[in-house]
Amino acid sequence: MVESIAKTLGTGSGIDVSALVTGLVSAQFAGKTKQIETRNDALTAQISSVAELKSGMTQFSTALASLVKGGTLATQATSSNPAVVKATAIGGKPVTSLSNAVEVQQLASAQVTATEPLTTGVPLGDATASGPSSIRIQFFAPDADGVLRPDSRATDIAFASDAETTPSAIAAKINATPNTGLTASIVTDRGGERLVLKSATGIDQTFTIAAQGSPGFVDAMQVSRTDAKIRATAGDALLSVDGVAVSRSTNSIADLIPGVRLDLQSAAPGVRVALGATPATSALTQAVNDVVTTYNELYKLVQAATDPVTGKLARDPAAQDMKRQLRNLTLIDLTGATDGSPRTLSELGVTTNRDGSLSVDSKRLASVVASSPAAVEAMFTDRGVRSTKDGLASALNAVSATVTSFAFGLGAAQTRYSKAQSALTAERTKLTDAQEKATTRLTQQYATMDSRVAAYKATQSMLTNQIAAWNKSS
Repeated sequence: MVESIAKTLGTGSGIDVSALVTGLVSAQFAGKTKQIETRNDALTAQISSVAELKSGMTQFSTALASLVKGGTLATQATSSNPAVVKATAIGGKPVTSLSNAVEVQQLASAQVTATEPLTTGVPLGDATASGPSSIRIQFFAPDADGVLRPDSRATDIAFASDAETTPSAIAAKINATPNTGLTASIVTDRGGERLVLKSATGIDQTFTIAAQGSPGFVDAMQVSRTDAKIRATAGDALLSVDGVAVSRSTNSIADLIPGVRLDLQSAAPGVRVALGATPATSALTQAVNDVVTTYNELYKLVQAATDPVTGKLARDPAAQDMKRQLRNLTLIDLTGATDGSPRTLSELGVTTNRDGSLSVDSKRLASVVASSPAAVEAMFTDRGVRSTKDGLASALNAVSATVTSFAFGLGAAQTRYSKAQSALTAERTKLTDAQEKATTRLTQQYATMDSRVAAYKATQSMLTNQIAAWNKSS
């Protein structure tokens, strides 16, 4: 209705009443509209700035944690003969000193059995003549005297039909049965298919198979302790560490030397392989420089956000706290050491400039890394204690948790700004409603005025015409 009225406004008075109403309403609400728009723009900028700082802080912490976990900053174990045994530092476990001699007499091996060539796709079982086919897989383990005896690890597998007793079907059935301890595969050669069964490594992976069914099935599947089908026997790895003989069921051994995993590559009786340790001095030096570079990039964002004149978060307490905590990072005790060794980044040669950014005294850093590599490494080690004295990664994680907290940190600020923006949206809706009501009211008022003016004009026209007629007749 208002629209139809607006289209006819001015026809009586000659005034563009529609434009007049629009101008009056705009003038009446311009100040409040501008205030809401300005405040909304400020909140949008604050929310964006908070998100940027949160993301930067989290990425800094996450990247450092990944670097530490990767193990490249830890002392590296070395082997004088990697073709016989490789030595690797285990992430999170410090290699304090390593000076051992390892001799590998025998590698751990798996038991492997293989049938004679079998005809592809032809069932081995004959349930009609010999009844259903089945096997029992039985494992053995050495007793106290080293004699292999059957233990509780046994698995029975029944084949429901002759179709399940083709070589490939038998392999599939074994692989699909849980906890068999075996891996089955098919090897094809000129003679046909061979069913190959393989256990894990270690003497206690020795196994036999008892079979029931047709003679052909039993002949193919039965495996005794001395069976000709056994192509490789199961055995433990035999080695000595500093002259002490030990055995393990696998060739990857992590429980002999603290913080070191040994991967046995080949047997070499009589060959002594020397193990040593090399501090990751280059990686540690690079890590310190990378931390400083990343810190400066993040601090630059914080400075811009908290600038007293142009900063979007100049008066935000959470942003100011983030700035304060970052500036204290170089002074945090990262190791808790009491032996006088370096414990803080500042002791490594990381200095704070007047503008709050960091720089590295390269000569100082090189000297400390060379003289106290273990202390520097400790700053980049995560022992899982989750305290500031558990290395820089944990300290930075603690700072990140505080800074981004939804209780009192940037997370809380983000929530606060978002709520304020939602309130503005509601206020803007109310203002729009008020504008529409004012437009309706003024339009109706001027519509009444316009109709009266039109009536006055009609009367004026009638009188003018009447007077003209009188004058003409006289």
